[in-house]
Amino acid sequence: MTATQAATDPGLPLPDDHVTHIEHKAIGEESLAPQETRIMDPWSYLFAWLGGCVSIGTFTIGSGLVGTLNLLQTFVAIAIGCTVIGLALMINGQAGHKYGIPFMVQARSAFGFTGTRIPALVRSVPAIVWFGFQSWIGAGALNLVSATLFGYDNIVVFFIGFQFLQIGLSVLGFHGIKWLENIGSVFIIGSLIYMFFSVISKYGEEISANLVNVEGTWGAPFWGATMLFLGIYSTMMLNVSDYSRELRRNVGPVRQVVIYANSILPATLFMGLIGLMVSGATGEVDPIKVFSSAVDNKPLLVITLLFIAFAQVTTNILNNVVPPAYALMDVFKIKFRTSAVIVGLLAFATFPWELVKDESAAGLSLFIQTYSAFLGPIFAILVVDYFVLRRQVLDLDKLYDPEGPYSGINWAAVIAMAIGVVAALTFSSVSWYASLLPAGIAYYVLMKSLPSAQRFLDR
Repeated sequence: MTATQAATDPGLPLPDDHVTHIEHKAIGEESLAPQETRIMDPWSYLFAWLGGCVSIGTFTIGSGLVGTLNLLQTFVAIAIGCTVIGLALMINGQAGHKYGIPFMVQARSAFGFTGTRIPALVRSVPAIVWFGFQSWIGAGALNLVSATLFGYDNIVVFFIGFQFLQIGLSVLGFHGIKWLENIGSVFIIGSLIYMFFSVISKYGEEISANLVNVEGTWGAPFWGATMLFLGIYSTMMLNVSDYSRELRRNVGPVRQVVIYANSILPATLFMGLIGLMVSGATGEVDPIKVFSSAVDNKPLLVITLLFIAFAQVTTNILNNVVPPAYALMDVFKIKFRTSAVIVGLLAFATFPWELVKDESAAGLSLFIQTYSAFLGPIFAILVVDYFVLRRQVLDLDKLYDPEGPYSGINWAAVIAMAIGVVAALTFSSVSWYASLLPAGIAYYVLMKSLPSAQRFLDR
């Protein structure tokens, strides 16, 4: 196999003795090879994250805090969570930004070529579940528009059509993501601002009584809430290199934190607080019913629902298609477009109509806490591997050599991950936080002491 073949076929590893950097890529031609082309300027990158983080899951988490936190405490919990998210994204995204490599390649130095399938699975399953969940929400918004304007009510038809629309957009890759997010994020944030003040106007008295003039708590439930809002994005903390490799090289670490925080915070604040306020005032947790009840004007209702549907598209394509698609490319040696189609089809099997039920809100929180227990340890291992053990220096030839020192499985990473998971599940309400130190320390100690891990140290 030649270097040219490896560069053009994104599923294939590069030759052992040469790493071909991708100097240019056409629409939909994503690759696992090191990437020199950087299509995202700082503003495009900020808009991409802003549009990609308008998650209905955030709304649901906000709804679940009614009776636990007051409005101020929820605001602070979201702000803390988003600050941690910004720092974590910058830290773990440095390898991708510096070397132009995706998450699946970055993880090889810690887990090995075969072992990388473990973090790939952990990252991909939540992405596909969220894909189906948010697609059902978007389809519900479109169905309500249709029922309002034309009297046609069939959410199954809209779900299937909406899903195939997203599959069609996702095969365009990052070129499509860039323009979709640039155009859509302004309209999305405008819609959220409008919904926020509409909710306050309509339910002001109930909000004051149920959320402002209540004591709440600054104790363990408060810190658990920061973990929930953080947990929604903890998946992206793992594969942030998939995105940072698209960001212009001249954007430094401090500026990256500013971009992440200022894109994620507004979307999370609006969605989380709207969910808290409306559920606190009405007891309703279904976001579509919430939006329809908060708007009395039919044209504005239609516009708002269309914005909500569009927000699911921008979130899914950025956050829930790229990670599992890259994982499929790596494991099965297939092209990005094929992978994106498979991911879209798998989302049908997540039964999202069950996830959006009122009684599912607690289950969704449990799901976030549980998968965060696995994501935190992997994040800690990647950070220790890149910053502590390798001092931010990677050997790309070896990262792309399936027969080299990173072949097989690095059991030091697997054991450290298991230790972190146990710690996280022991303190499930703050699982992501609780897993970091045990996993990171265990990985460092095992890499220094476990004989089978010595070849992974690349010394």
